Amino acid sequence: MSEESKSSILVVDDDPDVLRRMDRFLRFEGFRDIVCCSDPRDVAALVDRSEFSVMVLDLLMPGMPGQKVLEETRERHPEVPVIVATAVNDLDSAIDCMRHGAFDYVPKTAETGRLASSIRHALSIRELQRDYSALKDTLLAAKRPESPAFADLVTSDERMLSVLRYVETIAASPKPILIMGESGTGKELMAQAVHRLSGRKGPLVSLNIAGLDDTMFADSLFGHRRGAFTGADTDRGGLIERAEGGTLFLDEIGELSQVSQVKLLRLIEDKRYYPLGADLPKASSATVVTATNRDLRAASVAGAFRLDLFYRLQTHLVQLPPLRDRLGDLPLLLSHFVRQSAERLGRGVPSIPEELVLLLESYDFPGNVRELESMVFDAMSGLKGGVLGLESFRRKISRGTNPKSAPGKAVTGNDATRFSSWERLPSLKQTSEELIREALRRTKGNQGIAADLLGISRTALNKRLKSTREVENDQEDE
Repeated sequence: MSEESKSSILVVDDDPDVLRRMDRFLRFEGFRDIVCCSDPRDVAALVDRSEFSVMVLDLLMPGMPGQKVLEETRERHPEVPVIVATAVNDLDSAIDCMRHGAFDYVPKTAETGRLASSIRHALSIRELQRDYSALKDTLLAAKRPESPAFADLVTSDERMLSVLRYVETIAASPKPILIMGESGTGKELMAQAVHRLSGRKGPLVSLNIAGLDDTMFADSLFGHRRGAFTGADTDRGGLIERAEGGTLFLDEIGELSQVSQVKLLRLIEDKRYYPLGADLPKASSATVVTATNRDLRAASVAGAFRLDLFYRLQTHLVQLPPLRDRLGDLPLLLSHFVRQSAERLGRGVPSIPEELVLLLESYDFPGNVRELESMVFDAMSGLKGGVLGLESFRRKISRGTNPKSAPGKAVTGNDATRFSSWERLPSLKQTSEELIREALRRTKGNQGIAADLLGISRTALNKRLKSTREVENDQEDE
């Protein structure tokens, strides 16, 4: 739900006509949960038993002056911002109200837009205070999130767990959430977790931006009215309408064109949008979650992405680490995907050899967790015994890009001068011995996996090791 729709506003005024007009005005502005009170003596009990996000208070009321209501509210519930909206347009009165803790002072003679802006400002600050308090409590607890919403995000990595704790804290916020990470790190799974944790009653509606031009984006997101363009024979609601009260997930947001960026910015700022061909705007209560594998900050500096839109999208920023930075999760992920594949294929769960983990630890995983899942499913599809074989994984790694210590990798760019500062180059024999030692160190002495890293057969590696040992023995004899 949007901040406006889920926030409870208490309006206190002794004039029933003013209350009716205020109720209509606030609902038109997108606020939904509005409580009107005509007797200031009832305010204390109302605030005690209900959690109000903001109070709009008149000053001149019979029975109990507004200043007294303000003082009592600030004393009993200092977290509730109080906006004084009164016909008394007096500087001394305004100063007195602010001195007693009023959030703002808005004369009723001012344009209504000023009151709406003041309410939204108060709600934003209140939301930030709630987020800070929740985040502080969550991070200080530093425990593993136990929500079933994270069931598909398998990890024991502390960096990843801190991300989950943060998401658990901000998921219910109505502010935009930006999920950044390389392809295959689980951005869509994280968006689903955000929606499940948010408690929003509406659905999760997803749209992949990649490949959409401006018209397709606007029509998909905002819908259209009959006659808006050729072929528009009937009215059609967009995805934002379908996501009412829920979450709108926009994937590949970095691919959005400049024209469409302006339209999205207007939606986020005003919580309103125009269907194609419409003259009147429609309100939206959907929370916007976006994801990208691009560096939007760098794109903004380069002028490819609007900086103001970037700042609004990343009110809450979730940065997912690549798999190569959380290799300790490999055993967990392997076991998870093996069980998952076995269930899909209707097979028994095979055992996982220790050598497989060592082999995978030597790989950079440019495709991240999604690449590992694909590897496991391919291996399970061709499985013939009760042990998960290494051959399928070896083939995938040999065809992959950017494996660690890849043999035969071209020396280009700055790498071409990496030896230029060396006063003396090592011999080929010395280099070979160092490479073998490093490969064995990385594979914890497993010669089969070390041979794979070096791009040679195990027999060739054994010969080199035997030759090295013979030279070392001859030197000891001398």
